[in-house]
Amino acid sequence: MAIQYAIRQLLLNKSGKTQRLRSNHDQMFGLLPVRRSLYQESSFGWFQNRPMTSSRRVQDRSKNKRIHHLEIVKEKWKISSKVLFLMEVLKKEPEMIIPVRSLDQYRKQINLPKPHKISDFIRKCPKLFELYKDQRGTLWCGMTKEAEDLLEEEERLIEEQSTKAVEFVTKILMMSVDKRIQLDKIAHFRRDFGLPIEFRTKWVNQYPQHFRVVKSKDGVEFLELVNWNPAWAITELEKKALGLNDGIGREPGLLSLPFPLKFPPNYKKVYRHGGKIAHFQKRSYLSPYADARELKAGSLEFDKRAVAVMHELLSFTIEKRLVTDHLTHFRRELVMPQKLMRLLLKHFGIFYVSERGKRFSVFLTEAYEGSEPIEKCPLVLWKEKVLSLVGYRGKKKEIPTFSDLSDMDEKDLIEVDTENDNICAEFEEEETMGGLEAVSLTSNNELEIAHVCSAYKDTDKT
Repeated sequence: MAIQYAIRQLLLNKSGKTQRLRSNHDQMFGLLPVRRSLYQESSFGWFQNRPMTSSRRVQDRSKNKRIHHLEIVKEKWKISSKVLFLMEVLKKEPEMIIPVRSLDQYRKQINLPKPHKISDFIRKCPKLFELYKDQRGTLWCGMTKEAEDLLEEEERLIEEQSTKAVEFVTKILMMSVDKRIQLDKIAHFRRDFGLPIEFRTKWVNQYPQHFRVVKSKDGVEFLELVNWNPAWAITELEKKALGLNDGIGREPGLLSLPFPLKFPPNYKKVYRHGGKIAHFQKRSYLSPYADARELKAGSLEFDKRAVAVMHELLSFTIEKRLVTDHLTHFRRELVMPQKLMRLLLKHFGIFYVSERGKRFSVFLTEAYEGSEPIEKCPLVLWKEKVLSLVGYRGKKKEIPTFSDLSDMDEKDLIEVDTENDNICAEFEEEETMGGLEAVSLTSNNELEIAHVCSAYKDTDKT
């Protein structure tokens, strides 16, 4: 009787008029001792029986929205990134050669786990890399004359595109809240913006009229805006809509331009969500270059401005594609939401997220026709030229012995330049998926772009 009376008292409301249990946590925990005495249960007995809410992975959310052509682009890029990384490592070495055993430290960067041999990976690109043995039997790796010419061509193209790169870096600083961004964060975009290897050491100091490097009290380097340029305070979307090459010098404010949408042909839900899409497109939003401190996080205006910022950043890149991790680095500086991936997936017609690999990539869908960028800058054409030289099918050639190398001091050649550490830090670690890994690494055949594409289609069917 005493136990029943205690339960009755806990269930009664303070006024004594209601007999239902209130949902606040005080009364819930007040009833736990009584329940333990009745059923000999532990304090956590109730919670163990409650169903947990299951969170859906990004892969599951985007599963039915896959664009095969852009997935093929991602696979091609994963191959080219490994080759370009190895070329940059060799470029920083004395005489542009390095012992193969010294490349073992870069296994993580080129995604070559043991027991795969680095020499086998190098043999897959005989038009770009060469292997030699000195008289002591040490295996060396160098570049072919064709690869060296390609690096010289890249330097020339980067120099020609430097004016545009300066504009894009300056515009990122103009979009930031404090008009300065940590230098290491901008370095993540080095390849995407077509910036040179010596971006941190030389390039940032060549344009003092636009930005400068400053150090915080704890020694962290920041790139800070020097002068606000009103002509650059205009989005790439505005330029296309108004047919302008430069801005008109007005103060950034509210915009009402709709974002271009592109859905895959088999995506049927666009008809179901047509009303929501139209409502979103008609809503005005704040320019990425306007002050966004007063916007409330989670509001409709906040989210749409975030879409505009991401659209602008992707428009700056040479391939209209970025690793999503790089976008998340700028959430505070560019006033973007914490759950950025959710926003990217929500606006599927504007962006496309590829989940293949360790790191996801986001594409600007309007910039692609099938698997090809609609507008190809010279650096994209250069990259395609490098890809055309990747791949070899045939018997392994015998490695020649180069006696001249024996006269050189091996310690000098093994010494790694300190700038290689920066290359490693900026390089995006990628993971080859399933059957594609067998094609790109373990197959007896050499790297073939066409085989990667067909392998992707085969794995996608399974």
